[in-house]
Amino acid sequence: MTTQIFMASTLYGTATLAAALDAGCFPPAGRRVLLVSNNATTPETTPSVAGMPGFEALRTRFDEVVHWNEAIFPFHPGAWSPRPDDIPMWERYLRLLWRLGDDDLALVVESIQVNPALGVAQILTDAPVTVYADGLMSYGPTRNKIDPLVGTRVERLLHLDLVPGLKPLLLTEFEVEPEVVPTEVFTKVLAGLAGTGAGLPDVEAPALLLGQYLSALNILSADEEEGLHVRMLRGAAGLGHTRVVFKPHPTAPARFARTLEEEAEKLGVELTVVDTPVLAEVLYQRMRPALVVGCFSTALLTASALYGLPVARVGTETLLDRLTPFENSNRIPVTVVDALVPDLADPAAVTGRRPGIDTDALAALVRAVGFTMQPRILPALRPETEAYLAARLDERTWRYFKKKRLTSLGLPGGVPAQLGFLPRNPTVRRVARKARSLRRRVAGR
Repeated sequence: MTTQIFMASTLYGTATLAAALDAGCFPPAGRRVLLVSNNATTPETTPSVAGMPGFEALRTRFDEVVHWNEAIFPFHPGAWSPRPDDIPMWERYLRLLWRLGDDDLALVVESIQVNPALGVAQILTDAPVTVYADGLMSYGPTRNKIDPLVGTRVERLLHLDLVPGLKPLLLTEFEVEPEVVPTEVFTKVLAGLAGTGAGLPDVEAPALLLGQYLSALNILSADEEEGLHVRMLRGAAGLGHTRVVFKPHPTAPARFARTLEEEAEKLGVELTVVDTPVLAEVLYQRMRPALVVGCFSTALLTASALYGLPVARVGTETLLDRLTPFENSNRIPVTVVDALVPDLADPAAVTGRRPGIDTDALAALVRAVGFTMQPRILPALRPETEAYLAARLDERTWRYFKKKRLTSLGLPGGVPAQLGFLPRNPTVRRVARKARSLRRRVAGR
């Protein structure tokens, strides 16, 4: 008998799996097991996806639900991986714990390049792997080199068509073919969740602000993130929206909402804060927002691509500058949103629903950024990246690249090779330090 094991850590990912099953993306199996993982920093105090509104409607596609956190307790899912010598022992343990016996296994996971998905794939050594992507990161390169013993077992990449025409770079180093989960099936699954979330506010056609809790990722400080939310609110009010709904990240501190409430009072805006952990797509269906505002949330693209709602972005240019290291896997999602979604500070673009660039230009940009992020994983992209930078590097596209990175890779836009000694020259570095020190002293007066 074949047992299919589906791993999920978010409600959005679980909905993606449900849509893939409904669409017939998987062959029949004797048993289907949903493996739930709570990857929160402190899973002991953070609700698992299995406890969120709407989960029960999705879990009907599976014969059983098991929990990864319980299986590896007291280890944390994101920090633990099996030692190579212990893998046979762990496989025997999991087969006993989940009553797998001698079944043939098929594994379906998200984020194969990191734990917990990587750890599960390493333990279940003989299982063919399907990777599903529930967000914009699939359009970017694999963030780490994957052991060929795992990577060569990946048969396909399932993803949502959030940017029609844009092909994912994820796992292309293993020649894994992407396969789209039909949009109409996914939206039907989401329609089944529209009634979930008791106590949701009844607000019609508001401006909906999406929080992401970027300070927890050390991308912004808490004060900067509060300021980002305030910019969203002011921008929405400036476009004439008097009813605003704020959907904070489930693990974000309560003070984020309080800061917005104070600002809303100053602006004369009616602000409602959603404190029920539901998908943004549930709010899209219940409220039909007149505008959806966010930073680089995947939900911005589902609002636009799946529900036809107007969207606007805030803060992406700052994030492009702040993301470190350059190969940070959030870079492609930020790039896609920055390039495609109108800036809230440009009212004409927002109201006219004008995308930043067309799909072909976006695809070329994503591939160039993807190569500069992971040149060792995607070496075949060097010639087209060189051509892109030589022809299209201008005031608008410079924000997606760093001169230091281009220099280190010997790409157009970097410091010319004959001047490459300058950053490493001790005399030049000493003069630069003195200049910076003098500039700070002058600025402090």
